[in-house]
Amino acid sequence: MIERLEVISSHTPRHKPLYNSHRPLTREDFRRQRKVILEELQGKREKMNGNCNGRGGIGCVESEYIRRHHTHDDLADHQCSSALVKHIKAPVQLVWSLVRRFDQPQKYKPFISRCVVLGNLEIGSLREVDVRSGLPATTSTERLELLDDDEHILSIRIVGGDHRLKNYSSIISLHPEIIDGRPGTLVIESFVVDVPDGNTKDETCYFVEALIKCNLKSLADVSEHLAVQDRTEPIDCM
Repeated sequence: MIERLEVISSHTPRHKPLYNSHRPLTREDFRRQRKVILEELQGKREKMNGNCNGRGGIGCVESEYIRRHHTHDDLADHQCSSALVKHIKAPVQLVWSLVRRFDQPQKYKPFISRCVVLGNLEIGSLREVDVRSGLPATTSTERLELLDDDEHILSIRIVGGDHRLKNYSSIISLHPEIIDGRPGTLVIESFVVDVPDGNTKDETCYFVEALIKCNLKSLADVSEHLAVQDRTEPIDCM
């Protein structure tokens, strides 16, 4: 199976969002959407296989799911949103052991040099992140919105720092799949952010998507290396 990273932009939102910027995230929101994706993957994968503009059935199911549940129909005119997909040749529990580390994002994010969590690690916790040179930023203050070890969902929101990503929030969800007959992981990450003055929506989405692509590529590299060594990072539940 060829590794691929798919970007599905939602500059023109059309469907019900996975989350709403006007109310807090709840665990029930994500459990409901998790049930939807499993039902869709099970019911439509076989039906759509090989019959979706030549791209293949699995890609079609993912695209449909993202358009329906990772887009934002309540975006303001000054905001943009997008979603990305990555297939990783490593079990979901191993990949999740890296993704869930709100206190150590540098385990796989190449642009982060240092991270300090302020206070106890819990929902609402803040982390101060130092960004490596080469990016138009030096620090970022981020809040943990959701960490669900059962559903494999992490959500964060940027609340401060020296950068231009204002009102940025993201959700990353992991889903088990089979790749080349072995356990693999489907990773979906979506975001919404304000468009900075002087930039267009396309420019803003292109910049954020490029960062996420690098993060997901690094996540795949680290996870697949650990999978070859049959190692999984320990998970200490909050």
